[in-house]
Amino acid sequence: MIEKDFVTEGLKRTRIDEYLEKELDRAGYGGMEIQVTPLGTMVVVYAERPGMVIGRGGKTVRAITQNLKNNYELENPQVEVKEVDIPELNPKIMAHKISAMLQRGMHFRRVAYSALRRIMGAGAQGVEVTISGKIRGSRSACAKFTDGYIKKCGEPSIKYVKQGFATAPLKPGVLGISVRIMPPDVVLPDKVDIIQPKVEEPVATETAEAVEAPVEEITEGSVEILEEITEEAAEEAAEVPVEEPVKDDLKTKATEAKEAVEEKTEEVVEKATEAKEAVEEKAEEVKEKASKTKAKATKAKKAAEEKTEEVVEKATEVKESAEEKATEVKAKATKAKKAAEEKTEEVVEKATEVKDKATEAKEAVEEKAEEVKEKASKTKAKATKAKKAAEEKTEEVVEKATEVKESAEEKATEVKAKATKAKKAAEEKTEEVVEKATEVKDKATEAKEAVEEKTEEVVEKATEVKEAVEEKAEEVKEKASEAKKKASDKVAEVTKKASEIKEKVEKS
Repeated sequence: MIEKDFVTEGLKRTRIDEYLEKELDRAGYGGMEIQVTPLGTMVVVYAERPGMVIGRGGKTVRAITQNLKNNYELENPQVEVKEVDIPELNPKIMAHKISAMLQRGMHFRRVAYSALRRIMGAGAQGVEVTISGKIRGSRSACAKFTDGYIKKCGEPSIKYVKQGFATAPLKPGVLGISVRIMPPDVVLPDKVDIIQPKVEEPVATETAEAVEAPVEEITEGSVEILEEITEEAAEEAAEVPVEEPVKDDLKTKATEAKEAVEEKTEEVVEKATEAKEAVEEKAEEVKEKASKTKAKATKAKKAAEEKTEEVVEKATEVKESAEEKATEVKAKATKAKKAAEEKTEEVVEKATEVKDKATEAKEAVEEKAEEVKEKASKTKAKATKAKKAAEEKTEEVVEKATEVKESAEEKATEVKAKATKAKKAAEEKTEEVVEKATEVKDKATEAKEAVEEKTEEVVEKATEVKEAVEEKAEEVKEKASEAKKKASDKVAEVTKKASEIKEKVEKS
């Protein structure tokens, strides 16, 4: 059935996860993903320190792939190691860190609140840390610490909230640590963003109106000129005196004046038509120029839109790169902050130890001073000398105490430096020991195979020798039986001869 397949696949994944968590505990194991491809099975391992997962020369990765292939029935497994960008946002890593701090003997409240500060400082929306077990006394209890906003029910709590679990074996019992983190990039389904409408300014219409405006002005001006010319011609025609035809000369003059007026009107009309044609040509030229400028404006608008799109794309790319760099810088800052906090905690612990030693030395000095005072009270006769001696001794003791304190501080710094060196050397030695163990294991397997081959050869030779010995033993038995028969025959002959000699001797 399909349900059984899902169950078996889930069990296989949990077994692989438990195996990797056990093997890569010191490397800061942060989870894994399994992707089945036609070429094989891709196993992506997330770790805080990927160098320890890979090992020197890739030995650790090869050993893990071999174990996954042999013990967990994965077809052609390929292990890929990825570094966790922000370890504070990985609940498994933080649960293991809380477990390690509890095993060192720190108080659970201090550990929990420091973990909350680190996780919220990394940018998480919310976090919940639960520590359950014998944390206060012989009776088990549960302490829950929360900060920020975190979903606890529904699909968002399953889909968006990350969970991690770890155990801390202590003397009273085993503590369980559960960490739930809601990452900063989670967008909940009930979030609503109101988008404001964009108002675009009409660029092309304004340019077209600006281009068409002079055309209208030109046409209106040409019409006004034509009207003025026609009005002048009408006034000149009206100014010509028209009298009653008294004489023929006046008629001729009137006809001549009339003809002159008609000629002038014709000339004026021709000039007006020429001016009108010129104005129309100019208007057509202006229209062509306006159409060209309009086309140029549309092209400029398109180019501007393309440039704006390119600028927006570049701005988004720059913004994304800036955000990536900011996240990297933030991750490095969190790592540096974490290392500084760990170092400060170590320094504070060592300072408390030095302070305790100084207080013990001070108490011892005070006890010695009290003894000196008692002796001084008993020896009243030599009070002045004893007082001077006591003062001198107390000064010497104070100087010695200061020297002891300084030497203790120097020794503490030396011990700290030696501890760091020893820690580094221990890590290097552990890596070397692990590598040597793997080499020894490989050599042991090779030697085992060689021994098995040699034992098989020796067994074959032993069987051959046994068969040859048995054949020789049979031959020896046969020869011994023959020799025995010959010896018995000879003994019979000798006995016969002895009996004959005995008989002869008795007869003689």
